[in-house]
Amino acid sequence: MNELNSSSDDLDRYSRQMRFAPIGKAGQQRLRSARVLLCGCGALGSTIADSLVRAGVGFLRIVDRDFVDLSNLQRQVLFDESDVAERLPKVIAATQKLQRINSQVSVEPVIADIQPANILELSRDVDLILDGSDNFELRFLINDAALETSLPWVYGGVVGSHGQTMAIRPGHTACLRCLMETMPEPGSTETCDTAGVLAPAIHVVASLQVVAALKLLTGQGETIPQQLTIVDVWGATWRTVSLEGLRESGECPACGQGRRDWLHGKSGTQSTVLCGRNSVQISPAEAFRLSLEELAAKLSPLGAVKQNAFLLRFTPTGSDCELTIFRDGRAIIQGTDDATVARGLYVRYVGG
Repeated sequence: MNELNSSSDDLDRYSRQMRFAPIGKAGQQRLRSARVLLCGCGALGSTIADSLVRAGVGFLRIVDRDFVDLSNLQRQVLFDESDVAERLPKVIAATQKLQRINSQVSVEPVIADIQPANILELSRDVDLILDGSDNFELRFLINDAALETSLPWVYGGVVGSHGQTMAIRPGHTACLRCLMETMPEPGSTETCDTAGVLAPAIHVVASLQVVAALKLLTGQGETIPQQLTIVDVWGATWRTVSLEGLRESGECPACGQGRRDWLHGKSGTQSTVLCGRNSVQISPAEAFRLSLEELAAKLSPLGAVKQNAFLLRFTPTGSDCELTIFRDGRAIIQGTDDATVARGLYVRYVGG
């Protein structure tokens, strides 16, 4: 055991944080006993994890399904070229770095696709859920699970140079479905692969999420404004949308009417492995009219696109998989029989 680990009561490393009056020694001790679930370990997730471990949160469970890729290094702060060469799962590479940063913190890596079948188990023994994901389907699932368990959670999302975040305290504040009753339709919003993403935007939104986490974990959740914060680092703009009174209207399907559509599997994309074809079909919860022309314009810089009046075929550069996308939002991903891989490709290039 090294000298830094010799005393479990050693708080010297947090001295500057404890000198900040709203935290102090009492707050630091509360952080040390706190337990957090982090959903996703990409750009937002790795930045959040780095900050929480340095801040001395006692236990951090990180769940992610992906491996480290070279394109991650521009913005995902816990990874380096050796992780890419070894094709390490993100949660494993992240845990190795985090344990070198602060050996006093217990980090539990979980290589998994977060789904209705496992999210309650993953959140069974934590005080807070943090969103480090890259898609709305998972965020709506987190929202359902948080409402079901009365756990606070902090939403965050970034695309291009802009991002947004809000803190949700079930029973006290508006939830994500108060803000948006349904997910954005696939293809209707940009993704990091179609619009890119700036690392500074990641750092701003992740920092706001971590501040909310520190307040919640030190018993100061009531000081968090009930608002959606929206930033654009390139345009140097900052605005907030008040959520006061939104929950009290009682019109929200989730926190007002008690529905758990994502947790109970009634909403969200459905995947079907197509027997003998090395393909997976992804179907959105509800059919809609997708503009193949607009989607083709977004995808053409990222690979080979072929389109007719009925469907669009897209092969990402460097990939062995081909996505055939129909106007009703349905897609067949050829080249894999792994539903998790197929869903990841759908979210990455179509959205959701």
